[in-house]
Amino acid sequence: EGVGLYRTEIPFLVRERFPTEEEQRLIYREQLEAFAPRPVTMRTLDVGGDKALPYFPIEEENPFLGWRGIRVTLDHPEIFLAQVRAMLKASVDFDNLRIMLPMISNTAEVDEALILLGRAHAEVREEGWDVKLPPVGVMVEVPAAVYQAAALAGRVDFLSVGSNDLTQYLLAVDRNNARVAGLYHSFHPAVLQALAAVANAAHAAAKPVSICGELAGDPGAALLLVAMGYDTLSMSATNLAPVKSALRRFSRAQAVALLAEVARMDDARAIRACVDERLRREGVPVRTRI
Repeated sequence: EGVGLYRTEIPFLVRERFPTEEEQRLIYREQLEAFAPRPVTMRTLDVGGDKALPYFPIEEENPFLGWRGIRVTLDHPEIFLAQVRAMLKASVDFDNLRIMLPMISNTAEVDEALILLGRAHAEVREEGWDVKLPPVGVMVEVPAAVYQAAALAGRVDFLSVGSNDLTQYLLAVDRNNARVAGLYHSFHPAVLQALAAVANAAHAAAKPVSICGELAGDPGAALLLVAMGYDTLSMSATNLAPVKSALRRFSRAQAVALLAEVARMDDARAIRACVDERLRREGVPVRTRI
């Protein structure tokens, strides 16, 4: 039904230099055309952390708490402007583009990015490109964004949770670190409470909310997310059928009742076991992971 998260850093990662604006336009247009008229949500360049560009090295002792995502592109507006201009030009005649800003931790970053977006839109219009300003959203990936979800929702057109990073930051766990990976629980009560808070804040502002990451592709988690009010679940293609199958076996009232039940629990494993048992009762295959 569209693309919930197009990772624009991939064309940057496979090259030995920054792609030009025209090279980016052609790449983005191919994606937008393939899914038109359904929406394609393109995340602006998200490098840093575990995604390093060989021609733009970022060396830090703690890269996940360092210079990454929107922080990089706001410090280098020429990168941001070229990318957004390419996206806007690529969307001509399709109007199915949505732009998403990664790693937002405060409202000032959103305000600055929106100014740059407005500037890029004005520039391409002046060049003769008949293009609309697309919906703009932010990714909620750090705890600060959870607490400022209402303020963020008031500035943009949609919110989208990045569940992998949000879980990592909430629990202070690097799931790729074997010593602590066992502490990474997507069904942790704190994670579920944060997800519910973001959904509530978005809907209070009459804005849609989506979620990207592995959690959305888990059938049991999908039930809880729908009960919380998430409007869109974005996942890898291999998870689409299992999630749809699970959702079709439950009414919304059943999902809401399940969410209310697990909301009273204070242990991730107990929550996972409860959700799995409910899935088994309905004949839904259960995964063996948290």
